[in-house]
Amino acid sequence: MFVFSQQPSLANQFIAELRNVSIQQDRLRFRRNLERLGELMAYEISKVLPYHSIDIQTPLGVCRSQVIRQQPVLATILRAGLPFHQGFANYFDQAESAFAGAYRGQSAAGSEEFEIAMDYITCPDLSGKTLILCDPMLATGRSLEKVYHALLRYGIPSQTYIAAIIASPEGIRHVQQQLPQCHLWLGAIDDYLNEHFYIVPGLGDSGDLAFGEKI
Repeated sequence: MFVFSQQPSLANQFIAELRNVSIQQDRLRFRRNLERLGELMAYEISKVLPYHSIDIQTPLGVCRSQVIRQQPVLATILRAGLPFHQGFANYFDQAESAFAGAYRGQSAAGSEEFEIAMDYITCPDLSGKTLILCDPMLATGRSLEKVYHALLRYGIPSQTYIAAIIASPEGIRHVQQQLPQCHLWLGAIDDYLNEHFYIVPGLGDSGDLAFGEKI
């Protein structure tokens, strides 16, 4: 598990701006900070991907260079994940993408428990490829688990990296228990989930802050 906040970097500045109740009201800046964190995570994850050597013809000769052997598949959960996903796509600019519509469904009467509803998914062939599944908030981990298993209908990836900006300890435990084959890349680990399953201190609803409140 890689956690950006455990070492000094610009990632901490961008995360702080995402959390700030004044700065986050600038919707454009909020989306851009999500995107920039996607770019930073893409760069860090790129360090652990397989590479191979190729010869590059320059105007003055031939240069031996290390390049990624195969572009990953970038997957995200609509709608909050779109700016974060764009950051990854900026760096893995030849990657294929997958999208899933997953969200909190209705709670059972008299219960705080809820189901994860999923009504849309599109994905390229994943067989033998590296999958990067990104979502800004890792709260309960249940939506990531459901989307991951749905994606397996399109093939078994060789490696899977789950990227999130803010994570709860409960969500981390759930992913590690249910998806032990996946590697976690996180911006920061927060204190706990409240009774409504929101991350505390968190940053609020990333989808609403990025795109406006839904009804």
